[in-house]
Amino acid sequence: MKIHSFTFNPFQENTYVISSGEQCFIIDPGCSNRHEEAELQAYINDQGWKPLAVINTHCHIDHIMGNTFCCEQWDIPLWIHSLDLPNLNMGPTVADMYGLPYHQSPQPSRFLDDLGEIVLGYERLDLLFTPGHAPGHICLVSDPDDWVVAGDTLFQLSIGRTDLPGGNHDQLLQSIQTQLFTLPEQYIVYCGHGPATEIGFEKRHNPFFPHNS
Repeated sequence: MKIHSFTFNPFQENTYVISSGEQCFIIDPGCSNRHEEAELQAYINDQGWKPLAVINTHCHIDHIMGNTFCCEQWDIPLWIHSLDLPNLNMGPTVADMYGLPYHQSPQPSRFLDDLGEIVLGYERLDLLFTPGHAPGHICLVSDPDDWVVAGDTLFQLSIGRTDLPGGNHDQLLQSIQTQLFTLPEQYIVYCGHGPATEIGFEKRHNPFFPHNS
């Protein structure tokens, strides 16, 4: 399974394309203008991949700005956790607050509430429920490839903010401790913003978890 990242929109959000064989998922499409849309489209088309779905780790505005473009461009569905549907539906209001262009996201056709795993090609991605930054936040794990797409739960030497509607600081710390820090230490963490990091490094050095040092 391959993973490729783009950095889009004024929030410098990381969008990921995960591929296996000739298929791919688009994770958190943040493309906010025609140039960013064209960059994402050219990459996928050049690879000859067929997108299967858009998946939002959570539905804050910086992670959903390209939902409509991707779903329409490739005629694919949107998958989210149901607890983040209110955030998805708040998209137009939040975009207006920031003065950002935004096309209303389509509604999800599948809720990833049962967790377990999803299949891409002949491989699988495990889903983790990691609320705290957002009520319906999920992470995607590739065990054969030693990585996790962590959205806005965990960053290099930091964690996601919890002062947005539905955020909960204690819940986020618990999610990281019980869901992410239980992964093997060599796993790469692909974050929603900023550079990638590793589970072991964050367990030892992240200042929000001094007792792990």
